[in-house]
Amino acid sequence: MVFSDPDDFRYYLVNLATWKAALDCKVYGYCLMTNHVHLIVDPGDNPAHLGMLMKRLAGRQTRYVNRLEGRSGTLWEGRYRSSPIENDAYLLACCRYVDLNPVQAGVCAQPADYPWSSGAAHLGGSCPEWLDLAPAWLGLGETDEERVRHYRDLLAKPVNDEERQAIVGPVKRGQLTGGDRFVDEVAERLGRRVELRGQGRPRKRGK
Repeated sequence: MVFSDPDDFRYYLVNLATWKAALDCKVYGYCLMTNHVHLIVDPGDNPAHLGMLMKRLAGRQTRYVNRLEGRSGTLWEGRYRSSPIENDAYLLACCRYVDLNPVQAGVCAQPADYPWSSGAAHLGGSCPEWLDLAPAWLGLGETDEERVRHYRDLLAKPVNDEERQAIVGPVKRGQLTGGDRFVDEVAERLGRRVELRGQGRPRKRGK
């Protein structure tokens, strides 16, 4: 177990705030569960900063837990997994998935009730100073009240299997989360093809 005490969660978030600022990254969403972490991170102009951020977070948490428990060895199972995300619908779908994670796991009834995620911030509650508001979330309305109302509507239904696979699948396989045009743009920039996830575009709510 990675987090067993509120101080464990707080320590991770303090380090997240510190290192995202040091590496000039943006964090659009997060959820710390007892045995794993979900982060939506924009590394900015230097993609290598994502790996640097994750390495520092993992290392510091491991040393912290090992010191408390008088143990040694790794705390995490393998290297972190990631998937580049296209903006707009895909980014918003990923924020929704992350904020609903504790509800889907049966830990709480509403996303805003979980203290170790961005759910409350996206629903009009307390927002950590270091949390960045995703362009996709800001695009939900002209005011925060309007954005919260629309985002609450998005969270009203649980994530179904198709949506879950469209988000989780690319992360597990190290592929892209986005549409065909996004895949083509990445291929042009990298000079090689990075294949897309297999489940298609996340469905819009109400359709």
